[in-house]
This record gives sequence, C-alpha cells and structure tokens, in this order.
Amino acid sequence: MTEHGALATLLAGPRGLGTSAARLAARLAYPPAAVEIPPLPGPEPGHDPAYAMRPWGDGTASPLYCPVTERINDPLADEVDRRLIAWAAECGFSEEECSQIGKAGFGRLVMLAHPDCEDPERLLISARLNAAWWAADDLYADDTSLGAIPAELPPKLALAMAAMDPLPSLGEFSRELDETLRGDRVLIALNSGIDYLRRAGTAAQVQRVCYSTFAMFVSWSAYAAWRHSAKYPPAWEYLAARQHDSFYTSMTLIDVLGGYELTSNLYYDPRVREAAIQAGTAAVLVNDLHSVTKDLEDESPPCNTVLLIAGDRGCSIEEATEVTVGLHNDVVRDFQAAHEELIAVPSPELQRFLRGLRGWMGGGFEWHSTSPRYRTKPEER
Repeated sequence: MTEHGALATLLAGPRGLGTSAARLAARLAYPPAAVEIPPLPGPEPGHDPAYAMRPWGDGTASPLYCPVTERINDPLADEVDRRLIAWAAECGFSEEECSQIGKAGFGRLVMLAHPDCEDPERLLISARLNAAWWAADDLYADDTSLGAIPAELPPKLALAMAAMDPLPSLGEFSRELDETLRGDRVLIALNSGIDYLRRAGTAAQVQRVCYSTFAMFVSWSAYAAWRHSAKYPPAWEYLAARQHDSFYTSMTLIDVLGGYELTSNLYYDPRVREAAIQAGTAAVLVNDLHSVTKDLEDESPPCNTVLLIAGDRGCSIEEATEVTVGLHNDVVRDFQAAHEELIAVPSPELQRFLRGLRGWMGGGFEWHSTSPRYRTKPEER
C-alpha cells in the first residue's frame, strides 16, 4: 500500500483522537471547584518515556505533561546566538537591541527545538526567522513600552507580508514600497530570514512558512482590535485565534532543518495538520503560562489565556493557571494519540516530522523554563 493509501485508510476510520473540544467547552463553561495542587504524579500505566510530568515556574502550579527535552548542547546554542547577533546588527537593530536578542537565547531555542540538526548554519535559518517574528510581535504588536500601537498594526503587517513574499514590480508605485522595506529593521529581518530559508528549502517549504506566518498575522490583527477597543474577548474566542498564532509557525521549519521534505499532500493532510496544530497550540500555552507576569506589567496587557480565563470566571490567577495547565495537558495527550495512530503510515518523512513536532514541544518547554525573557524575579530580568 502506498503512503497515501495507508493514510486514506486511516482517515476513513474512527477518529479516536480524544475529546479535546468537549473538554475545552466544559472548562470554559463551568467554574472549577476549589483548586488543590496535587503532588507530582508518577508514571501512568503504559507510560511513554518520551513524555513526563514536568514542574515549571516556581513549582507552585501543577506540572505540565510534556515531551522530554531530547538534546541540550550549550556550545552549539552559543555559536548560533553569536551568528544571530551579527546578523541582527546587519539588519539594522541597535547595539542594545542586538544585546536583547542575544539574551533572549533564540540560538538556544532552536538548538533545543530541533534536536535532529547539528549544523549551526542550518539552525540559524530558524533562529533568524524566530527572532524576526518576535521582533515584529514586540515592536509592532505586543509591547507598548517599545512603541507598539495596536491601531497601527494591520498596515504594518501588510508591509511585513510584502517583505516576506516579494511582489512583482508596479513601476513607480513600487518605489516607496522598496524604500520602506529597506528602511525598517523588522522588515529587513523578515526579508533576510526568508532569503536564507530560500537557499536551503524548496519553493513549497518557503511558501508554507510564508502562509502560516500570514495566518498568524490575522490573529495579531484580532488582538490589536481587542486591545484598541479595550474589549477583550472571552477565552474561547481568543483560543480560536491563538491556534493560528502558535509555535506551529516555527514548526513549519522542522523538515527544512532536518534536511528532508514532507510532501505537501502529507503535510496538509487533515490528520497531520491537526496533530501539528495540537503541537503548536500546546507549545504556545506554555508561552502564555510563562508570560503572565510580563503581560500584567504592560499598561495595555496583551491577550493571554490565563488572564482571560480569570476575567471570564472572576477567579484568581492561580485558579486560571490550573485550568490552563489542564487544557495544555489534554492537548498534549491528544497529540500523543494522533502520533500513535499515524505511526501506521509508511512514510519515513512523516514519521520523522511527527518526532520533530514532539521534540519541538520538549525543547520549547525547556527554553521557556530557562529564558531570561520569562523569569519573574526583578533582579533576573
């Protein structure tokens, strides 16, 4: 049977991927009972050693069910960060901004999240794009202390799309666009990041990255409208947008860095895409959990799952944190079930990609746990 035939056979059968939608509806519709933080549980029967209950933050909240971190190679991370800082300076970021990019540790992020890649130059493809996405998020969308203005975000994102996906010339009407793309450090970084990707990936892989980014930008525009109007959404509506604004976008680079290509028909197959969205969503819930303190410090706080659940239910941050942890753990278990079902598909590239999704989640958890960006003690910021 071909890989597509096997996948079609799987897709024709019962889904059996868990009940995440029902659990989500229940969590958002009914307030939780008084929260008691349980002791760290031991392995479950039939436990997969690729997953663990992992303490996080200051250890007071329930642990996160998450893949283990597959690789920690600090010298490799340092080398990627060294090259990334040099690139950021070339893009026009100030010395202070380059220092902040270095402290954020994007080189460490990609080292942790792509354990099947040992080449620092190849890892730099992901580090550049992640740094550019974060710069756009901070400077255009999220951080008002850095000049982000919600009302001005959509036009900036339209230019960001032009920087990533070059447009045909329109003669005199392209001159100012070209000048703008050459004069904004975020746009330069996005353009440069895609240019480096284009040298290593196929045309299909490049466009996959572009269009997942553009979907992410739509969610950013929704957040900006909510912040500008001071009408924050209920948690369910935010989570609908958040699933397209997740680390799924970063995960589109897994096969590029691994030196192979998952064909478009497999990559975009509904069962595979659902697993990838689950992985990206789980990873971004880790981000929301670690970002609560930082987000609360903003004079116009960005949307955050924990904060919105607390607002919806009129409960404490601690209670909302427990709900978010439970949601995360459910999503990871659904991904785990999806992965197990897709093992039957005889595609080495698909199996490697699914392991890459799992590895990204484990590495992303480790990075959030150690990045200065998410430390809460004032002396460590």
